[in-house]
Amino acid sequence: MKQYSVTGMSCAACSSRIEKAVSRVPGVTACSVSLLTHSMGVEGTADPQAIISAVETAGYGASEQGSSSAKGSSIAADGEELLKDRETPILKQRLIYSAGFLIILMYFSMGHMMWNWPVPAFFSDNHVAMGLLQLLLTTAVMVINQKFFINGFKSLFHGSPNMDTLVALGSGASFVYSTYALFAMTGAQVQGDMESVMTYMHEFYFESAAMILTLITVGKMLEARSKGRTTNALKGLMKLAPKTATLVRDGAEVTVSIDQVQTGDIFVVRPGENIPVDGIVLEGASAVNESALTGESIPADKTAGDKVSAATSNQSGFLRCRATRVGEDTTLSQIIQMVSDAAATKAPIAKAADRVSGVFVPAVIAISIITTLVWLAAGQTLGFALARGISVLVISCPCALGLATPVAIMVGNGMGAKNGILFKTAVSLEETGKMQIVALDKTGTITEGQPKVTDLIPAEDYSEASLLSLAYALEAKSEHPLAKAILKRAEEEGMRPDPVEDFKALPGNGLSALRTKDHSALTGGSLAFINSHTPLSPSLTSRAKQLAEEGKTPLVFTENGRIAGIIAVADTIKADSPQAIRELKNMGIHVVMLTGDNERTARAIGRQAGVDEVIAGVLPEGKESVIRALKEKGKTCMVGDGINDAPALTRADMGIAIGAGTDVAIDAADVVLMKSRLLDVPAAIRLSRATLQNIHENLFWAFFYNVIGIPLAAGVWYPLFHLKLNPMFGAAAMSLSSFCVVSNALRLNLFQVKSAKKDKKLKHPATVSAAAVHTINEEKEITAMTKTMKIEGMMCGHCEAAVKKALEALPQVTEAVVSHEKGTAVVALNGEIADEMLKKAVEDKDYKVLDIQ
Repeated sequence: MKQYSVTGMSCAACSSRIEKAVSRVPGVTACSVSLLTHSMGVEGTADPQAIISAVETAGYGASEQGSSSAKGSSIAADGEELLKDRETPILKQRLIYSAGFLIILMYFSMGHMMWNWPVPAFFSDNHVAMGLLQLLLTTAVMVINQKFFINGFKSLFHGSPNMDTLVALGSGASFVYSTYALFAMTGAQVQGDMESVMTYMHEFYFESAAMILTLITVGKMLEARSKGRTTNALKGLMKLAPKTATLVRDGAEVTVSIDQVQTGDIFVVRPGENIPVDGIVLEGASAVNESALTGESIPADKTAGDKVSAATSNQSGFLRCRATRVGEDTTLSQIIQMVSDAAATKAPIAKAADRVSGVFVPAVIAISIITTLVWLAAGQTLGFALARGISVLVISCPCALGLATPVAIMVGNGMGAKNGILFKTAVSLEETGKMQIVALDKTGTITEGQPKVTDLIPAEDYSEASLLSLAYALEAKSEHPLAKAILKRAEEEGMRPDPVEDFKALPGNGLSALRTKDHSALTGGSLAFINSHTPLSPSLTSRAKQLAEEGKTPLVFTENGRIAGIIAVADTIKADSPQAIRELKNMGIHVVMLTGDNERTARAIGRQAGVDEVIAGVLPEGKESVIRALKEKGKTCMVGDGINDAPALTRADMGIAIGAGTDVAIDAADVVLMKSRLLDVPAAIRLSRATLQNIHENLFWAFFYNVIGIPLAAGVWYPLFHLKLNPMFGAAAMSLSSFCVVSNALRLNLFQVKSAKKDKKLKHPATVSAAAVHTINEEKEITAMTKTMKIEGMMCGHCEAAVKKALEALPQVTEAVVSHEKGTAVVALNGEIADEMLKKAVEDKDYKVLDIQ
C-alpha cells in the first residue's frame, strides 16, 4: 500500500469524494482516505502522478509520502512528520484574532443595542455609522477565517460541497443580507424615515456572521487538539526510535547514525541506553525493559544467545550484540507500520457513515433553501426566513459522522499497541470482537512447546534427588529432547552429572551406561523396554500407565538391575492458558483445540486446559479444512504460532498469531500478540468489543444530533412551541458536536483491557456439537490420499519427530502424523509413491516398518 498526504479535507464528505475520484483511476484496486491523519492509502499499479492529479481535480491537494527504505529511522521520521499537529497552532492564532474583533463587534451590536452600554458620542444616534463599524469588524473576522470561504466555495464549484461550504454559506448569507439591510438603511436615512432605519437596524446579522466563524474555529481547535491525543500511542512508539548506535569497528567503538547500521554489525549497549536495532546477544548479561513493545512491565533477563529488540532499554549490564534486523525490518518499525496501516484502513461499519456523508452536505443545502422558501411562503419576513435557513446550515455537522469511526479505531489500536496486541487493519479491530468460535493450536499456544519434567516417582530406597541424579548422569550425553528436559530440571536443582563410560543409545528404546565412580550399570527408557528385562512393580506399572493417560511420557530408570523410579516428561500447559480459556468461555465463545498429536495426549491436554472440544491428529491442510467446517457453525478465529498454522490462520474469519511464532504465521494473521500469552486473546476480543461499542456510541450521537438539530434549526417546532434557534447557537452546537465524538473516543484510553469483570456473553453464541466435531474429524481424515505405516521402535515424542522429518523429506509426502503410542505413521500424499521408498526413509533412522496399508 502506497501512502499519500492529503490537504484541504474538512469533513467526511471530503474523504468520500477523494476516495471516489481516486478509485476511478485505472490501476487502482483499493483506496482508503483517513480524515483523522489526513492520509490516503492506495493499492494497485496506478502511476502516483495520476493519483495525485485525480485528487487535485477533485479540489484537494496530495503528495506522495517518502517510501520507507532500509534506513533505521525512516518509518518513524515519516510517521512523526505525518502525525505532527500543525492545525492547533494555526487555529489558536486565528481564534485569538477573531475573538478580539468579535468582542468589539458584540459590544457595539448587542451590548449597546440591548443593554444600552455606553459608546462614543459619534455613534450615539448615528445608526449608519454603527452599521458600517459592524460591517468592517465582521469583514476582519471573515478575512482572518478566509480558509472556510476558499475551501468551501472551491469544493462547491467542484461539485463536492463539504462542511466548509456549509459554514461559508451560513456566514456569507448573514453578511450579504446584513449588507443589504445597511444599504437599505442609508436610503431610509436620506429620506428621513427613522422608523424604517430602526427596523433595518434590527435586521443586522453581522454579529451572527462573525460569531459563526469564531465558534466553528473554537470547535475546530478543540477537535484538532483531541485528534492529536488519539495518535499519542503511535507518536510515542515513533519517539522511541533510536537515532544513533555504538558499533565496534576495527576493535574501536564508534557512534554512528542509525541509518548506517547494517545487518551483521557488532554493537554495544551500556546500562541505561536503548538498544538501537534488533539483534542477538553475543556477550554479557542484563535485564532489558521491553514494555515499550510488549506492554510487559517486568524486565526480561538477557544472556548470550537471546534476542533483543530496537527501542527496548538496557537496565543493568553491558551487552555486546550482533545486528540481525535494521531499518524497516526491526520489530519496532514493523509495529509502527502495522499501527499506521490500521489507521489508514477503514472498518466495515464506517461504510454506512461514508454513504450518508456523501449526500449529507448537498441534502443540508437543499433543506436550508427549502426552509427559507417555506417560511417566506408562510408570510414570515425575509430576515426570519433567512435566519432559519442559516441555522440549518450551521448546525449540521458532517464532521461528527466522518470522525465517529476513525478516532475510535485509532485510540483502540493505540491501546492494543500499548498492551502488545497489534491489529493489522481497522477491519481486524472491528471484527475480532464478533468471533463465536476460537480454535487454538496446542503446541506453543496452549502449551509451552518444550518438554519439562512434571513428575518424579522414586522406587523404594530411592529419593527424588537420587533418582534425578541417576537420570542426570545417564542423560547428560544424550541429545534427545526428553533428555534436555531432565538436564534442565537437574541444573535448576544445582546438580552436577556424575561421569559415565561405555555410553550407548538404543534407538527406540533408551540409554545405558556405567557410572565411573562405582561402575553401577545405569539404564533408562520406555516402560516396554525396561519391563522386557526388569519388570516393574504393579504399583509403578499402574502409575506409569496413569501418566501416559495424562498425556505424559514416563521414562523408567534402573541401577544395577533394580528399578530406581519413573520420571514423567511432557509439554506442559502455559500457566495462563486455563484462565484464558475460562475467560473466552465466559464471553460465550466456543473453544476448540486443534493438534496433530494423538487422541489420548490431546484429550489429556484438553481436559487440563478446559477447552470445549478437541480435534486431534490434524494435518496442516486438515487444520485448514477444520476451520472451513467450523466457519459454517459461526464466526471462527484461529490462534497459532507455527508454519503449519498459516493456512488455517488465512482461512479463518480472524487469524491471531502468537508473537514468538514464525514469521510465516505472523504474516498470515490479522492480529499479532507480541507477548506470546494466551491471555491476550480474550484481551484482544475485549478491546475489539469496547472499540465497536464506542463507534456505535459515536455514530448514535452523530446521527441523533443531526436528526434533532436540523428540524429545530429549521423551525419545525416554532408553530407549536415558538421554539426557534439563533444561528449563533447553531454554530456553537456544531462546533461542539465533533469535539464530543472525539472526546468519547478518548475514553477508550481508560478501558481495562485485561479486566474480565465486565465481560458479556455473545447474544448469539455458536454451538459445535460432538456430532459436528465427529463429522469434522471424518472430513479432515479424507482431505488427502493417505497411507498408514506400522512402525516398531518408537518410544517418545523425539522418535515421532525423527520419523516425521524423514517422511516429510520425501517430495510426495505433504504431511505425516506419527504416534509412538500406536506405533503408526499416517502419511498424506500428493502423488504416487512406492511403499519401499516410505519404508527406506523410516528404516534409515533405525526404526522397523512392519506394514504399510
